[in-house]
Amino acid sequence: MSDLVSRSRADGVRDDLGEPVPLPGPACRIVSLVPSLTEAFAVTVPERLVGATDWCTHPAGLDVPRLRGTKNPDRAAIAALEPDLVVCNREENRRLDVDRLRAAGIAVWVTVIESVDEALASMRRLFAEALRVPEPGWLTIAAAEWARPVPAPALRCAVPVWRDPWMVVGPRTFTGDVLARLGLVNAFGEGEDRYPHVSVDDVLAARPDVVLLPDEPYVFTAGDGPEAFPGVRSVLVSGRALTWYGPSLATARADLLGALGDR
Repeated sequence: MSDLVSRSRADGVRDDLGEPVPLPGPACRIVSLVPSLTEAFAVTVPERLVGATDWCTHPAGLDVPRLRGTKNPDRAAIAALEPDLVVCNREENRRLDVDRLRAAGIAVWVTVIESVDEALASMRRLFAEALRVPEPGWLTIAAAEWARPVPAPALRCAVPVWRDPWMVVGPRTFTGDVLARLGLVNAFGEGEDRYPHVSVDDVLAARPDVVLLPDEPYVFTAGDGPEAFPGVRSVLVSGRALTWYGPSLATARADLLGALGDR
């Protein structure tokens, strides 16, 4: 057992924000309001997952009660499931819902993930301290995959995540760190806005070598997206590989490099 885990149990379990999480024992009834983490629980401890959002699409055929979306969870339905832990994410879920769940006496663990390293560390703590299970094999594989050397030379890229209005991946994001570890330079990686609103002209003016078009949250396709950037190479990629940080991390690096033509 690591010193961090030993101290956490001695001082009381705390989430990524440092907030105390009242867990007298291992979390055995889990509600996940984060699609990436829903998949992580369903793959690793399926018998403990008792509820998820409508957006939790993996693994295929997941059969648990659905609790609306990440931004509007059905708190009454969550309480009715009598979970001993609800798992949220600072970016994906609202502080209002976290506060009201806690006020109702429900233990909530909030993750904070803006990089691959944070994803690996956060999930390791979650499994070790809240669930008290060994590190899953997919997490060990993911750590090894993302420890590989960064490919070179660097390509300049833009990554739209929405259309009408156009939005792109900006600085201090998990996806931005994934791009850097693939040897890509985010054309919108500077500034204050983590997901800036832009125009097509803004994207073209940034002079990207390639535009990556994921299939979520906006579903870009061969006929919806590439035509907006004439003269620039567009590559359709898996949104799950680019933005999720559960079991998909074990294969995401290879999948994305493959989509890019192994650089």
